[in-house]
Amino acid sequence: MQASDTRPWTPRDAVVALVAFALTVGLLAHGHGSTRALDLPGVVLAAVATLPLVWHRREPLGVFALTTAASAAIYALGYQTGPPFGPTIALFYVANDDRTRARVGRTAAVVFAMFGVHLGATAVSEGGFPATPILFGVVVWGAAWGIGDAARGRRARRAEQAERAARAERDTARERRLAAAEERTRIARDLHDSAAHAINVILVQAGAARLLQERDPEAARSALTTIEDVARETIGEIDQLVRGLREDAGGEDAVEPPTGLGALDTLVERHRTAGMAVDLRIEGRPRPLPPSLDQAAYRILQESLTNAARHGSGEAAVIIAYGDGRLALGVTNPVAPSAAPEPMDGGHGILGMRERAALLGGTLAVERRDGAFRVRAALPYGPGEDGR
Repeated sequence: MQASDTRPWTPRDAVVALVAFALTVGLLAHGHGSTRALDLPGVVLAAVATLPLVWHRREPLGVFALTTAASAAIYALGYQTGPPFGPTIALFYVANDDRTRARVGRTAAVVFAMFGVHLGATAVSEGGFPATPILFGVVVWGAAWGIGDAARGRRARRAEQAERAARAERDTARERRLAAAEERTRIARDLHDSAAHAINVILVQAGAARLLQERDPEAARSALTTIEDVARETIGEIDQLVRGLREDAGGEDAVEPPTGLGALDTLVERHRTAGMAVDLRIEGRPRPLPPSLDQAAYRILQESLTNAARHGSGEAAVIIAYGDGRLALGVTNPVAPSAAPEPMDGGHGILGMRERAALLGGTLAVERRDGAFRVRAALPYGPGEDGR
């Protein structure tokens, strides 16, 4: 039985008890070596030696002691010398029960005591200690104990395997939740970068349109067109990112791959249209990049150009260098004398860039010196991710 089984008895228990009772009564009536005919006291003793097996789930050790005592009385009164069915089955239940195995000392004391009682009853019936019945009893009871213990061990192993499987499933679910939380953090960071960039471009273009609406209507219309394009693209990107935050996102609604350096020309052209002089230089041989690095590089350049447009004097120099083991990024822009000091260690933009670089095992440094603001990032390709 299992330790968690709280049923007092089952139909199978009743069948086992009745079969043991029938076999015991049959031995009393027809067994060899009997010195006493079957009578009512013998039937009662047979019942006590077998029928309590029904309640072995509730108290296996007590059932074993009771059935063994009744069986010993049967032997002592000379009813039979055959195998004790009731005590043997009860001993199997004792070995198979987790509770009795947990109380090893008490269980061993009861088992050895009741074996001694049964051995004494046999000596009374036989007028001594016959070797063959004693050896037979040791073998039968030893086999009952071994089979019961083996069944308990198999059950314990199955329970342990089930627990390991459940634990593995819980660990997998926890890892999925952590991965989802990390992805949501990334999406929130992307959302900030996209919105900040778009708002800055719209702000610059709106100011240009206001200043040029009378003097150069064509340039003002171009600025308004840029505002419209930026707003439309940003709305699409924000909608794409927000879909990733939904619980039911998946399948056709899954978030598309994020923007990478492939969109850098569009980004640069957008800033040039807004009136910023952007000098882009690429060093080394361009190579395919891992998606995470490609996205991080784009977002770092996007945030750096946004800061240059917001705090600079209208110029920015961008360098992208493909090295043997890392991608180096650099953005330098002159700072207008009247510009507010750029936060070096704070602000969501710089903090986001630092986090992106750190997540990839890279570094990011910012400095303001000699009238210029510089951003330097180094992003390693990672083992097996160099694109080659």
